[in-house]
Amino acid sequence: MVEGLSPEQSTPLGRSMTGESLSALLHRYGLHARKALGQHFLCDPHLLQKIVAAAELPPEAAVLEIGPGPGMLTRRLAAVARHVVAVELDERLVELLRHELVQLANVTIVHGDILKVHIPSLIEAPYAVVANLPYYITSAVLRQLLQAIPPPFRLVLTVQREVAQRIVAPPGQLSLLAVSVQFYGRPRIVMRIPAGAFVPPPQVDSAVLRIDTYDHPPVEVPTQEDFFQVVRAGFSQRRKQLHNALRVGLNLSAGEVVSLLSMAGIAPSRRAETLSLSEWAALARALVALRIQSL
Repeated sequence: MVEGLSPEQSTPLGRSMTGESLSALLHRYGLHARKALGQHFLCDPHLLQKIVAAAELPPEAAVLEIGPGPGMLTRRLAAVARHVVAVELDERLVELLRHELVQLANVTIVHGDILKVHIPSLIEAPYAVVANLPYYITSAVLRQLLQAIPPPFRLVLTVQREVAQRIVAPPGQLSLLAVSVQFYGRPRIVMRIPAGAFVPPPQVDSAVLRIDTYDHPPVEVPTQEDFFQVVRAGFSQRRKQLHNALRVGLNLSAGEVVSLLSMAGIAPSRRAETLSLSEWAALARALVALRIQSL
């Protein structure tokens, strides 16, 4: 926290901000939420504080915030984090942020597209990610963050509630997105946020998703590339049984697929959504062994 300055001090971005005061702030700068950028601003002080609490930031941690908007969450993060790097795509909001948060010496505002920036050049480890993500970039941002080197030790993301539920799904209801996230970290839903808490309100409810990343993958795989090759192949035709999806997705013969599944101990009639991470890893190991045998 910057000495001598608290989030409650006289600023439009303080804890007492309401939907009306947020609208007044945007109006003062001649701004409005841009639908094309998926902008929905959360201003409820209790929910914002719960998001910060969910991150459980140690004193030495830095925070990467994606899409800070008018900065309501940014200010609260600055009160507990060593350094906050806030990446904002909308240049109009960048101007607002740099003016309104000028007194916060531990906040850096970056004008850029999070999908195009080089994350390690922006922030030093250890770092967490806290963000209210535009719904339409959720999957792409997750992929970029979880594959970053070094990765964040924790992600606390406000996303569409349905997407959060898909990510934390158990075997039997898994998707490619769920497997991809669960390979890199342990996800859980912290809380639900109703649509009415945002300005303007989206058409669906949101949820705060926390992902604690692993130091090492939770399953034994030859390489990550091998693992995701079989996962993508398995989910490439979700309505088909696994042996059909793998035959097409991996360009194998029917006999090779039978051998692959037998080596992994998986019934050919299974479907992709029923496999656990351990079973996907077994398939990846079996695929490598099958390739070696064919040399």
